[in-house]
Amino acid sequence: MRKDSSHEPRNEGTELDLDWVSRVKVNTQAVLSRAQELQGKKVPRNDWQAAWLLKAVSFMDLTTLSGDDTPSNVHRLCLKALQPIRRDLLQQMDMEDKGLTTAAVCVYPSRVADAVATLRAAGSPLPVASVATGFPAGQTPLETRLQEVRLAVAAGASEVDVVINRSLALTGQWQAMYQELRQFRQACGSSAHMKTILAVGDLQTFTTVYRASLVAMMAGSDFIKTSTGKESVNATIPVAIVMARAIRDFHRRTGYKVGFKPAGGIRTSHESLLWLVLVKEELGFDWLSPQLFRLGASSLLADIERQIYHHATGKYADYHELPMA
Repeated sequence: MRKDSSHEPRNEGTELDLDWVSRVKVNTQAVLSRAQELQGKKVPRNDWQAAWLLKAVSFMDLTTLSGDDTPSNVHRLCLKALQPIRRDLLQQMDMEDKGLTTAAVCVYPSRVADAVATLRAAGSPLPVASVATGFPAGQTPLETRLQEVRLAVAAGASEVDVVINRSLALTGQWQAMYQELRQFRQACGSSAHMKTILAVGDLQTFTTVYRASLVAMMAGSDFIKTSTGKESVNATIPVAIVMARAIRDFHRRTGYKVGFKPAGGIRTSHESLLWLVLVKEELGFDWLSPQLFRLGASSLLADIERQIYHHATGKYADYHELPMA
């Protein structure tokens, strides 16, 4: 199940189309109705459920973004990313030789070198993602935010999760937001992919979320991401529908497939399955790959592994039986 660590062709971006952006109006009731429909969908059961949960693991950006991060806990995180489900459980499912890993590990810029060193020592091509640009608030001076991107890439990050300046989106300064993101994209260089965090919980309306999604994609974002995980409201089904529709419309108009990453507040196996259903129905099977879909999560893996343990053994494990590393 180990996926190729390559990505979709880069989103080179487009000129800022303010006419398209200004015409956007989102029908809130239609979005909420669709969200209710999706949340009522039946999720897979039994063997199918186990298979889809393993699929969800392969989409995860296994993340640590704590003030007490150290080289040792980043090392353990990387080892867990390379062996996310206990080997004996995979053996019982005939999956031990499928190369299951998470999609990436995600850390602060100062910890990128630690993650890269661990993964290289293990001979793994697993991508290292770094948050940057004044995460989570995005309120530091522009040159500081740009330098943070450059330092993360220089340390070996192959993906950079940048945050938008929310004040620009809230006040409709789309040209300024576009220009900042273009500079972040340039700072990522020719190899590191840019994942743009919209912090949707701060954006107030679905229309603003849709417009911010469009501007981010026009500026060359390879992914758009819901949240930092630090806002009071993070990834929700309604806002994901809005972002997915923006991705779909951008693809139809430009031919670029932009990835989608919900993050923040996704903690249970059942929730992860709902996100897979949403992506399949709103964007299609092409997006059900780590190159176009990620789950930002730090605690989700423990619940998925607990469900896999139940599937393999018929009983639930205590969490101490399934440590992070």
